Amino acid sequence: MAKPLLIDTDTASDDAVALIMALRDPAHEVVAITVVAGNVPVEQGSRNARYTVELSGASVPVHEGAAKPLLRAPSDASFFHGADGLGDRGYPAPKAAPAKGFGPDVLVARIRERPGILLVTLGPLTNVALALAKAPDIAAKVGRCVVMGGAACTVGNVTPAAEYNIWCDPEAARAVFRSGMPIEMVGWELCRGTANLDDADIARCRAIGTPLAHFAIDANAKALEANRTLFHDPGIGLPDPVAMAVALEPGIATRTSRHAVEIECESPLTRGMTVVDSLDVVPRRLGDPAGWPEAAVSGPANATIVWQIDVARFKQRLFRALS
Repeated sequence: MAKPLLIDTDTASDDAVALIMALRDPAHEVVAITVVAGNVPVEQGSRNARYTVELSGASVPVHEGAAKPLLRAPSDASFFHGADGLGDRGYPAPKAAPAKGFGPDVLVARIRERPGILLVTLGPLTNVALALAKAPDIAAKVGRCVVMGGAACTVGNVTPAAEYNIWCDPEAARAVFRSGMPIEMVGWELCRGTANLDDADIARCRAIGTPLAHFAIDANAKALEANRTLFHDPGIGLPDPVAMAVALEPGIATRTSRHAVEIECESPLTRGMTVVDSLDVVPRRLGDPAGWPEAAVSGPANATIVWQIDVARFKQRLFRALS
């Protein structure tokens, strides 16, 4: 029997590829997709998600959620993904309308209906934070919560300290990381370097020849240019597909460990930083733990950090989904 999967996304070009991977996986059933403002406004993210679902030959409800962060002004990523989030290729409108139901309410309902469900978050954590504020009990009902977000003890992609999804709504991220959900943090750094789709990988996708394979490359054309120009990486960086691959096939994560993670909200300089206690100095009180919640000082670690992936297995899973 297929395992239930719930996806929260701010659907832009790499999110769309991650959706394809989930929708095409026979071992998982995507029960709903909720959309949050982030890369693009929530209405555009909904349109992109619905278009991707239809392109994948699937039928999954897409629900619109939060239109802005909890406390901050919206800040999109059009500089990276294009104004429409899909590289400004002029894709047609989807046939389906958004499904009824506010995204955070849908998260609560689906998690309560399917205890042990796999939750994958691909955007800012606003919808999930709102769901937890309404129904704190859902934290214990999620089997795994795979978060594409953060930068574990490394440089960010929107400031030197922070990755975009967490930076966009750090208060929401803090609420989710403190909630007790079984978080697996897949940072943006895992899509860099050899995990990029380089020229040979792009040619392989073109050779697959399916509409999905061409879409995966075409929708990411602006992202490819931005990735090379801004971050000096060799090809297309796909952080959301990396996180989805880890969610669907946990063995793709080859090195993980559990640690306390706190989200910086107060400092303008390091807003959205995922502060990972990788040496576990906080519970041992090797220094002043000021700023850390008591749970981090005296309780168990709140997140599993993915430090390394099997790049070849990730790409094999991606290519299969596009075939």
